[in-house]
Amino acid sequence: MLDQAVNHDANNQPEEVKLNLSESAITLIVVAIVSLFANWAGTGVNPLQALPAMLILYAMIFVGLLLTKYVPIRFPAVAWVSLLSVLLTIPLSPVSGVILSELKELNFLSIVTPVLAYAAMAISQMEVAVFKRSGIKIIVISLLVFTGTYVGSALVANLFL
Repeated sequence: MLDQAVNHDANNQPEEVKLNLSESAITLIVVAIVSLFANWAGTGVNPLQALPAMLILYAMIFVGLLLTKYVPIRFPAVAWVSLLSVLLTIPLSPVSGVILSELKELNFLSIVTPVLAYAAMAISQMEVAVFKRSGIKIIVISLLVFTGTYVGSALVANLFL
């Protein structure tokens, strides 16, 4: 029954659903509220006390989405958000001190856990179709990448620690 509601492209692959700016803004508000309460549960910092920090994060993300939509350079949204965040928080930035002092109210692990949990549950049919087409190759490559990363990290740690 659910498959009937999914749009498919010419290759019978599920189409990617893109949110417009107002839908993205609403989604970000919901994520910000959930993140505030996750931060409260993880650190004990009152959501009202952490609200200015969350508003700063919200603003940086939303401006990154605006840049993705309106700047003719085709960067993914995560690249724009990252670039903007780095530029605003480097020591040369006149606003870095204010931003960083506010962001101390947020614990990264507390706010990222619900986001990652949702991302894990929100795997679309498109990703499942790609995984099925890739078959055993994707598993072998993933294991090699994970093993190489672990061994490389261990070697670097042994050399420098």
